[in-house]
Amino acid sequence: MALPPPRPLPRAFYERPAEVVAPELLGKFLVRRLRGRQLAGRIVEVEAYAGPHDLACHAARGLTPRTRVLYGPPGRSYVYLIYGTSCMFNASCQPDGTAAGVLVRALEPAEGVAADTDGPGKLTAALGITLDDNDRDLCSGRGLWIEHREEGGERTGPPPRRAHIVATPRINIGYAGEWILAPYRFVDARSPWLSKKLPGTPRRRGPRPRG
Repeated sequence: MALPPPRPLPRAFYERPAEVVAPELLGKFLVRRLRGRQLAGRIVEVEAYAGPHDLACHAARGLTPRTRVLYGPPGRSYVYLIYGTSCMFNASCQPDGTAAGVLVRALEPAEGVAADTDGPGKLTAALGITLDDNDRDLCSGRGLWIEHREEGGERTGPPPRRAHIVATPRINIGYAGEWILAPYRFVDARSPWLSKKLPGTPRRRGPRPRG
């Protein structure tokens, strides 16, 4: 069966402040094409990192070999390793030379995904995203991208739905001073796949979708 044509989000989508881009990513699909297979998940949790002035953002440490992707063009993948084991996937934002990004923290499995995706390290493992995917062009439609889907399209998996967006403080940033309380984590509050559940978050039921 032929894979559907890629429909990546345009660069202009990312060329805006991270805190604007982040909530608009909810409900979009992170797509991975790997060895002739397509894997995808619906984005249900993200965190915005607003730039060098945001003490939780890697760019607060300045331009380094690690952070150069954030300072480059918008719509690039920023993938880094934490705890020596888990890769984190981010999308760079804002115009070239102004560092910011959005961390994708959780997905609802869609096409071809059977593993848990309710955490940033889990979703990268499930989609096969590694350090080799750092600095990919997310707007090229080659290998890794984010796309918008309309209900009734030819894609498989659960149909898209409108996200019920709630903003909360970010997670595990105790080093960030006053930025600890910035409401830069955005979630689809109706999704059972959040990495940290909200009061009233539904529980997962039934088998995981495979697509």
